Order: sequence, then C-alpha cells, then structure tokens
Amino acid sequence: MARRSTKQDLPDDFEEHILDTDIKQEMETSFLEYAYSVIYSRALPDARDGLKPVQRRILYTMNDMGLRPDRGHVKSARVVGEVMGRLHPHGDGAIYDAMVRMAQPWSMRLPFIDGHGNFGSPDDSPAAMRYTEARMAPSAVAMTASIDEDTVDFKPNYDSRELEPSVLPAAIPNLVVNGTTGIAVGMATNCAPHNLIEVVQALRHLITHPKATVDDLMRFIPGPDLPTGGKIVGLEGIRDAYETGRGSFRMRATARVEAITNRRKGIVVTELPYGVGTEKVIERIKLLVQSKKLQGISDIKDLTDRSHGLRLVIEVKNGFVPEALLEQLYKQTPMEDSFGINAVALVDGQPRTLALKEMLEVFLLHRFDVVRRRSLFRRTKAADRLHLVEGLLLAILDIDEVIQLIRTSDNAAAAKERLMTVFDLSEIQADYILDMPLRRLTRFSKLELDKEQDELKRTIEDLDAILGDDKLLRKVVSDELGEVAKTYGTPRRTVLLESSGTSVTASAVALEVADDPCFVYLSSTGLLARSANAEQPGQGGGRANHDVVVSMVRATARGEIGGLTSTGRLVKIGVLELPQLPDTANDPHLAGGLQVSEILSLEPGERLLGLCTLTTEGPGLVLGTRQGTVKRVNPEVLGRDDWEVIRLADGDEVVGAVELATGHETLCFITTDAQLLHFGADGVRPQGRSGGGMAGVRVTAGERVAWFGVVDPDAPEGSVVVTSSGSSTALPGTEPGALKVAPFSEYPPKGRATGGVRCHRFLKGEDTLVFAWVGTAPARAAAASGSPIDLPEATGKRDGSGVPAGQALAACAGPVAARVRVEG
Repeated sequence: MARRSTKQDLPDDFEEHILDTDIKQEMETSFLEYAYSVIYSRALPDARDGLKPVQRRILYTMNDMGLRPDRGHVKSARVVGEVMGRLHPHGDGAIYDAMVRMAQPWSMRLPFIDGHGNFGSPDDSPAAMRYTEARMAPSAVAMTASIDEDTVDFKPNYDSRELEPSVLPAAIPNLVVNGTTGIAVGMATNCAPHNLIEVVQALRHLITHPKATVDDLMRFIPGPDLPTGGKIVGLEGIRDAYETGRGSFRMRATARVEAITNRRKGIVVTELPYGVGTEKVIERIKLLVQSKKLQGISDIKDLTDRSHGLRLVIEVKNGFVPEALLEQLYKQTPMEDSFGINAVALVDGQPRTLALKEMLEVFLLHRFDVVRRRSLFRRTKAADRLHLVEGLLLAILDIDEVIQLIRTSDNAAAAKERLMTVFDLSEIQADYILDMPLRRLTRFSKLELDKEQDELKRTIEDLDAILGDDKLLRKVVSDELGEVAKTYGTPRRTVLLESSGTSVTASAVALEVADDPCFVYLSSTGLLARSANAEQPGQGGGRANHDVVVSMVRATARGEIGGLTSTGRLVKIGVLELPQLPDTANDPHLAGGLQVSEILSLEPGERLLGLCTLTTEGPGLVLGTRQGTVKRVNPEVLGRDDWEVIRLADGDEVVGAVELATGHETLCFITTDAQLLHFGADGVRPQGRSGGGMAGVRVTAGERVAWFGVVDPDAPEGSVVVTSSGSSTALPGTEPGALKVAPFSEYPPKGRATGGVRCHRFLKGEDTLVFAWVGTAPARAAAASGSPIDLPEATGKRDGSGVPAGQALAACAGPVAARVRVEG
C-alpha cells in the first residue's frame, strides 16, 4: 500500500527566484572541470617523479606511517584508509588497485611496495585489502628520501587541513624505468619500462654532454626492458618513440622446442609479452584448435610455480614441425603482441608528449632543483647550529659566571638581557642557553664543541661550493644516480632483436612433416630410429657403443612398417613416432634412438627380431624357428595392425625373420651343435597366416637353432660365417669362448630338412655355439656390454676351431647398406 505524504505549505515571506542558464555553457563548464580533474588529478603522471597523484599519496602516506623496509608489514586496508581519509578523496578500490600494481613485479620493472600475501597474478586479481599486508620497498625509500628537507613544494589537501607534496624528490627516474599507463579525457599515456642501469648511464652521459642526440642516448638505452622479459622484435618503432614520443614495437614470448617425452616434442614457453598472462594464451589456443584454425597441438599444460617461474608446455603432435608451429602461435595468439608508446606526461602543469631526451632532461632539472634546495636547507640548518655552538663556546669559557648571572637575575627576561650584554650573545644564543637544563650546560666540553664547530664549518663550505658551482652540483647529482643504479639496478631481462620480425620459418618450412623417403633402423640393443634423408648410409668404419644395426628397411616419414617378433607376431610401427637421427654420411649412431618397449607392447620374453615393409606385393617374408622350421609368408595376407604370421608348436619360437627381395635368396640355418645348412628360398612354398611352415633344418635332441637368416644374393663371395663356441653350463654372456670367421663359400648347399655340414670344431671345455651369424664382410660385432669387438681374420677351414675371445658376443652385423632387401 502506498504511503501518503502531505505537502507542506510555503511560508508567507517566501519569494521564488529562477535563474536561467544556457545549457550549452553549463555543459562546457562542467565538462572542462571534469576533464581538468581527470587529467591533472588522476590519469596522467608528473614527468618529474613519474607518479600519478594516487601513487604519490600512497608512498607519502606510507613514509609518514614509518612503513620502511626494515619494519614489519601492516594491513593494506590500514594504508588505504589513511590515504583515503587524509589525501585522496576517492573510492578505496582505486587506491588499493594502484597500491597492488606498485607491488607486482610483472607490472613494474622496479616495484615500490613490498607486498605480503596474495597480490594476484597476470591472470588473477589480488585478495581483498583486509587479507594482504604491505610496507615500502627499498626503492620507495629512494623516492621519498629528503622529503623533509624542503626539497619539494607542498600544497593543501582536499579539505585544506593538511599539506601534501606536489611532487616527490624521486632519486629514481621512475617515468622511464617503470613506465606508466593511463586514460584521461581526450588524451592517454603509455610508456614502456626500461632498465635502471641503462637509464642512469644515459642520464650521466646527458649531464656531461647536454647536447647529446638520440643516437648517443640509444647507445646506453637500446630499447625497453620489460618486467616479464621476452623479446622485442624490430627496433624501428622504438627509435621513432625516442625521437617523437610516439611509436610501437612488437613483443614476443620466449619459447624453445624440447623433447617432452621420448616420443613427442613440445614448445616450452618461459616468458610472455608484457601484460599477457598464461590463461589468456591458453584460452586463445583452445579456441583456435576447436575452430580448426590451428593444427598440430595435442595438449597444453600450465606448469608455472613459484620455484621455477613461468612454464607453459605445448605438446606437438607427431608429424608437425615444432618450429613452424611456433611461428603460427606467434601470428595467431597473444604470444606476440604490440606495445604502443605514447609518452604523455605533465610538465609544469601542462600535458606534453615527450621524447626520450626530454623525459631525461625534465628529470635532471628536477634532481638539480632537489639537490640545490636540499643543500640550501642543510646549509641553513648547519649555520643555525654553528651559531648556537659559538654561543656555547663563549658561555662555557666562564660557566660559573654564567650560572651566577642567571641565579642573581630577577626573571628570565632580565637574565637574557644580562647574558646578551655581558657575553655579547645574540637573542637566539641567549634563549638557547636559558632553555638548556643546568646539568646539560655543565656537561659540555670545550674540545667537543671545538670539534663540532670545525665539522660544521667544513659542511657549510662544502654546501656553499655546491650552491655556488653548477658543475659541482651536476657532479653530485651524477654520483647519486650512480649509487642508485648500483643499489637498485638489475640485469636486463628483455632480448632485443634487430630483425623487422618478418616470419621466415613459416614460409620456408611446412607445418607438417613431409612424407619424404627415409630409413628405419633397429640396433642390437633394441633401439629404433629413422634417418633424416633417403640416402643410404655409407660403409665407414666408425663404431660406437650400442651402435650395431641389425635390421634396416626403407620407409617414408609418415608411413608404417612392420616388426617381426620372436612369438611370430607382426606388428605395425608408425615411422613418424620414431626419433630422427642427425644427417651423417657414415654408419648411423643410434644413441638417440627409442627403446622398442616404448613403441610396442611386447609380452614378457618377446623380442623384436627384424623390420619389414607392409607391401602386399613381392616374395614376402621368411621366418626360421628354434626347432628348425622355416616358413615363407604370402604377402597378400598382410593387412591388420597385429597378427600372427606363423603357427608355432609348443616350446618353439622364431629366431630369425627377414623380408625377401627377389624370392631366390639363399636361406641359412646354424644350430647350436655347429651344423650349418643353406638352401634356396625357391624350395619353400608360400603359406597363409595360419600355416605352421615346413621342415628347414634337422635339429638333434637337446639342440636348437642358433641363427637363421638370408645370405646377401648380391655378394655371396663376400659373405662370412661368424661363430662363437662356449660351454652350455656357463651363464649367458659370461663365457668368452672362441671366435671363428670363415668364408661362406666354403660351405656347400644341402637339401632342405637335412642336417647340413659342420661349421665349428669344439675344443676342450666347449660343447655348444653361443653365437652365430652370417653376413657380408667386413663384419662388426658388439659385446654384451655394448663395446665393439674386433673379429679375427677369416680362415679357409670350414670345420676348424676358433681363437680365444676377450668378451662374449652379443650382436654382429655387416655393412648397413647390405641390410636393405627391398628397392624402391
């Protein structure tokens, strides 16, 4: 229900006066007053101390409260309340926001407030002022130093009850070092931060060379130094800003390509452009990925913490070039941003656009005035103290008479008059002596007063010299600036790049990895890798640990190959997932390869024996088992990701698997009882996946096949047989045994399913072959430890004994080029 209200009658003597005002004139006047208030009292900094009014009032209030770096923190709300109640009649939110910014190291190159608590991050807002604490940072002390020595002018506050400084003494060139940003009415300002040490060097050079040019100053200040580091690409806009006060430059994040896992690379971002947070970058990348405008990114993680700093990890999909993707990120995300310089500040109460030299000159003129006024204040203070000391020296010469004179005087006025007459003292000296307690007057020593008098005279002489000599005044300012740089200076964080920033990588390198021909290698220690080009490796003699290549196959970078395992399985391997080896002319070194277990899911005890192509044409695959079975697999059955290529009997396993090139190769078995059998692959009928093979070599009871493979058809005369004998009771790899190398041509062929011929004669203590291999000479071997082993010279006896070996063999291989079976 509406409340009723009664209208009061106007008094009888009431007279109505209506003033007509032009609305246009009223709007102009009100807007000008508002614009003036925003420009001079809020948004624009003073060019002398580089501070806006709210920032200046915060530092002055904290200095008055005694919140120095050597004292404890106090609640931020207490500081905000003091500033708002005494000097800044605006909302507490604006004051606290300005206070928080002065405490954030990513916002200011040289923070003025030491914050304790959650003062936010580049993406998050700070905690409320009732939770955080603050005190002055050491650099803030330099901004307010000597403010009580009449170095700056004071003006009434908003209610004229107190005085506040119109500018701080500012021993630090804050406008250039920390920069500023603000939006006023009809104008705005945006200055970039710089390195304090570089700015001080330029200031000291300008003191001694007042006619220095911009080029001279840029030898000391080559460009901005942003709090968040990063890179600045292109310096043309920086020079324009230094000459005219307006310009722009491009900021770029600091990123590098790293191996995130053994199978995947990523882009690690450690520094972002000034004013850009990780959440902003992540949000933009997610949007681009969802809209299909950016490809090649599998995941993005923000691993930033206080101990390691910013760390943004962008995982790159296999098949994409990280360097080219990084260029795309620079183009399409805030990882590269522009900064526009518009150096507008108040000079003598007027907003002006300042070039670099003008900003430095305004600061130097302010420092000259501060040092001059400070020197005058200290000289006056020293002169007043000297006048009092001289009066004490006159009175202390006859202290008893002074005391007697004061006691016999009727009152203080008479005592003062008599002191001035008898001892020839001034009124100030006489009042000082009368106001001093008697115990202090009697404790004065003439020696101490003489020493103080001499010190005061020297001080006055030094201060007179500063006030009377402009060169000496400049030297004092220069020395103080050098001390400021030494105390508060830090190394440069931002890297400057001369390049104009045109993208070269994105146009020269494709985003995705090209499907170029390459080779895939398998080493004896189970390492997989791919080559960087399609050239076959040479036959150089260089060897390294874990570097014997036992299988190699042609492939393409984005293709797939097959891997044959000891359980008779054939599994697919994506070539793109394999690490790429450096481009070398000699034999590849697989130290940077990837373990088979990280690519394939193998059963316990299952081993990868060899590599093959997945072509459905050609002669197919051939396998030999532990129990002497041989099977030739029809290539038409290849087509699944994981399948069995042979049906094995109980206790049997595959010991060798090779891809045929022509179908007319020579197949070879070597058993542990030193029997060698070789026959043509033409005699082996191709079978399907379910086939169990046919008899290959006859194995006696208690023996097994030690090696099965294909003899190179292009070099039958250059092939050799390498065997190593030992004891069956010794642990594997611990019995060096005896090594024997014989030409393969010494062994005649026999029919399939026969026992073959003797290839090694056992000596005393030897009863089995622990290693066997047939391949193209010169053969190279590796021990169980991975170190290379030199093989003996080939002998003509096919059934001769071996020579003692220093270590047990683990692997053997011939020239790498001979391992390729399929051309094209």
